[in-house]
Amino acid sequence: MNLMNVKGTYDYMPKDMKIRNDILDVLRKNFEKYGYLPLETPTLNYYELLSYKYSDDAEILSEIYRLTDQGERDLGLRYDLTVPFCKVVGLTKDLSLPFRRYEIGKVFRNGPVKAGRTREFYQCDVDVVGIDNRFIEAEQILMAINTYKELGINVVVKYNNRKLMSGLIELAGIPKDKIDSVIGIIDKLEKVSSNELSDMLKNIGISDNHITKLFNLFEKELD
Repeated sequence: MNLMNVKGTYDYMPKDMKIRNDILDVLRKNFEKYGYLPLETPTLNYYELLSYKYSDDAEILSEIYRLTDQGERDLGLRYDLTVPFCKVVGLTKDLSLPFRRYEIGKVFRNGPVKAGRTREFYQCDVDVVGIDNRFIEAEQILMAINTYKELGINVVVKYNNRKLMSGLIELAGIPKDKIDSVIGIIDKLEKVSSNELSDMLKNIGISDNHITKLFNLFEKELD
């Protein structure tokens, strides 16, 4: 038998873990300073839960580690921390709102392995439910900036609005049932060329005309 790690997974020795733990301590301290509470959710979930918000051709579904237990339940390993958090909110009937939580934990994706992309990695989520205004978003941006400053990292914060993105895609004439898939591809905008992006959109059935309209909308500046 050859002793080896599964591709895309790594052993982290004490020196590396000491650095990681120091970083996590800074994160936890700053999150709790803003009133966020720690939460831990299961790594193992029902596949139906992990896949419910995506169309059948969404790329993320092909990256879920899917398995069956001895009771023949259809299960999967979590690929992010957002879906399990939504489950907690839905299950906890006596949840006191607003509810602020942070979670730091491992997630898994059965995707291609390359520089900066592994199959087992940590994610860090900070969310609040029960507050319907933009002030919380401004607070979280400030929290992120202050946290990075304490870590000695200079950052540029970019604000992404899914509703705005969905509106632009719809304005380009792309059918609503394709929006989730298109957003998944658009997320790669800074990682691949425009030609590669165009090919990906064509592969899910988006016409050349709609692709051109979408790219033209992305080139417009908001005054």
